[in-house]
Amino acid sequence: MQKTTFIRPLGLFVFAMALFSSIQSSLAQGAYIPYDRDYYHKMDRYEILQGKTNPFFNSGYKPYRRDILAKYLDSLAENPEVIQSKADQFNLDYLSQDNWEFSEREIPESKKPFLKSLYRRPGDFAHYEGEDFGIHLSPVIYLSGGTETDNDRNPARLARGLVVRGSVDKKVGFYTYLTTSEVFFPSWVKSYAEHNGAVPGEGFWKEYKDEGYNYFSALGHVSFQITKHIEIQVGHDRNFAGEGYRSFQISDFSNPYMFVKFNTKVWKFQLTNLWTQMTADVFYDRGRPTDGRYPQKYFAYNRLGFNVGKNANLGFFSSIMTDKINFNYFNPFIFLRWVEQQQGTPDKVMLGLDAKWIFVPGMEVYGQFALDEFVFNEFFEIDGEGSKRNKYGAQLGYKYINVFGLRNLDFQLEWNQARPYTFQEKVDYQSYSNWRTPLTHPRGANFREFVGIFRYQPLPRLDLNLTGFYQYFGADESPEVNWGGDVLKNRLEGSPTGLFGNYIGQGVENKVIQSNLTASYMLKHNFFIDASHTFRRRTAQDLDAPASSHYLQLAFRWNFIKPDFNY
Repeated sequence: MQKTTFIRPLGLFVFAMALFSSIQSSLAQGAYIPYDRDYYHKMDRYEILQGKTNPFFNSGYKPYRRDILAKYLDSLAENPEVIQSKADQFNLDYLSQDNWEFSEREIPESKKPFLKSLYRRPGDFAHYEGEDFGIHLSPVIYLSGGTETDNDRNPARLARGLVVRGSVDKKVGFYTYLTTSEVFFPSWVKSYAEHNGAVPGEGFWKEYKDEGYNYFSALGHVSFQITKHIEIQVGHDRNFAGEGYRSFQISDFSNPYMFVKFNTKVWKFQLTNLWTQMTADVFYDRGRPTDGRYPQKYFAYNRLGFNVGKNANLGFFSSIMTDKINFNYFNPFIFLRWVEQQQGTPDKVMLGLDAKWIFVPGMEVYGQFALDEFVFNEFFEIDGEGSKRNKYGAQLGYKYINVFGLRNLDFQLEWNQARPYTFQEKVDYQSYSNWRTPLTHPRGANFREFVGIFRYQPLPRLDLNLTGFYQYFGADESPEVNWGGDVLKNRLEGSPTGLFGNYIGQGVENKVIQSNLTASYMLKHNFFIDASHTFRRRTAQDLDAPASSHYLQLAFRWNFIKPDFNY
């Protein structure tokens, strides 16, 4: 009943907005570009090189829309501040080709189309673009194989599917992505999936040859412009907030979920309102997901971002997770914490901010702060140290484009930490999770982390990526104990500590060092060959000796986002 109550009014509202938009003047509208860290870095580095925020989109919330990105790329086409090398020009041409229908520049067609009608554009297997309707269709393929030390089953994956995008009347954009996969994960990913009962980023799974996983992925959205400054997106996908590699607001780590999003961009301000329906828990039969009407929960998120001067941006957000529908949370302009207090509900509210500052062309500092609960005397440790109610996540990062003047060598350094119990809640189905995986950082809480990334493009078609991280965290020695890291647990149950005396790393102390070196060569447009090596070493109080592994992999991907196993 709750689900029906939620969907009907929301559906009527979206339909009314769509009807209203049909009488508006023609406004170009494109689908959103799936969030891919490598792809998005190529866009964001241009802004940092310019030394100022761009007027087209707010980089603090992702993904971006194709038509808006095309306008931004058009503005850079003749800009020597950002187009400094052959690789820069190649990236500009590559991104423009991916969004060619919205560009005001002449984007070249394929020199040799296949059978004259296929691949007339390098990025589209087949397409039609007319005055009233446009559609673009491409295959999705991923094939990988590798070897890992002390793993009896060699990691491998086969995924195949289809991606379709387009627009109707230049006002409504649509996108759908369908794949089916069979995969054998590296050991630490398999352990993570077994612990949570869910495949990170995918959710529901079936057994495949005893040790493998089989799952079907379906993403999709429709978006439309209702006025010059207001746009709506309805979809089943992920979102990401912030400038970092990780996010403490909302990240792309969990399973896709149903959402309605409003984007309002006026002058220097961008207001993002997100309302979602998520999966609170899952039923299992013999250790694997089974049929059943899974319990649902509901998440509302508001973020106001605005440019400060020419080279800085601030964002303020509030969010609320609840196990029951509350229409008070549908107000896009109200402070959600105030509403929650007025209702007397125990719903989980988080507040915070994010910021970035391009202090010189080529260098940026950024950060996030997400606050779960605030008691003044306990936050500043006046009444005692290590209060359990002192719950927050913090991030500080730095980006350096063209390190020491070496073109297309970029560096990123990031620090993250979350205090124990930050994303847990005392009421069932209100934790910061979706489909049994964290909605923010993969580690949950009760950790510190350093992430370092080198990205180098020595040749236009060759990308080298070296990502490393160090994590220090506390784990639970048994399912009955709760030291504050596992977001799926109730923060009032199983805690060995009192109100005070809590600290990051409490519980079974773990330290993880991991590095990943990947070389990606683009053989054809969006067809990559990846070769990678991952080293992982974990030490813990419950291990007699360090657990180390080397993982070598070779992969071929076509319109497929490179998997990220950095957790």
